[in-house]
Amino acid sequence: MTEWFSSLELFPKIYWSIALLGSLIFIVTMILTLVGGDTDELDTDTEIDSDTGIGFQFITFKNLVGFFTIFGWSGVGCIDAGFSQIVTIIISMICGLVMMIIMAGMFFYMRKLNHSGTLNFKNAIGGVGEVYLTIGANRSSIGKAHIRIQGALRELEALTDSKTDLKSGSVVKVKNVTQNGILIVEQLNQ
Repeated sequence: MTEWFSSLELFPKIYWSIALLGSLIFIVTMILTLVGGDTDELDTDTEIDSDTGIGFQFITFKNLVGFFTIFGWSGVGCIDAGFSQIVTIIISMICGLVMMIIMAGMFFYMRKLNHSGTLNFKNAIGGVGEVYLTIGANRSSIGKAHIRIQGALRELEALTDSKTDLKSGSVVKVKNVTQNGILIVEQLNQ
């Protein structure tokens, strides 16, 4: 292997070195990410929670690793195809930049998918649902209702100010929410 590498001219040596080193760093980064080694101390792509700055980050560690990996391998491919040095540099730069754009866009849109998952009961106000377990009249006993909240159908505790019990199957609308997250509902089909 060393004989083969030492027999190469300078230009192919540079591209092979970039391709192999970029691939090695890429593999190590992927392994660390998959096994949980992508810690806060090592992760250069993190954002501060209160940061309201730009979300699309083009120059990050992972994007640079992707750039140099694709830059190196596309350059090796161009050299093997017999392209001139100028054409090889142009093609490998374009390939590397395209990879950076793809990775930056991918990470940008993956961050947008992230949400806290915290259920905000106030979002249920005005929502319509169905009583699952009887709700006692005049807030006498807590029942349960199926209400769509934050895009998902949920079974939540409910009370009513109605003069009669709200039986299972009754259609209700959420009027308010108590401090501890119990829905206050009223019957729609009286």
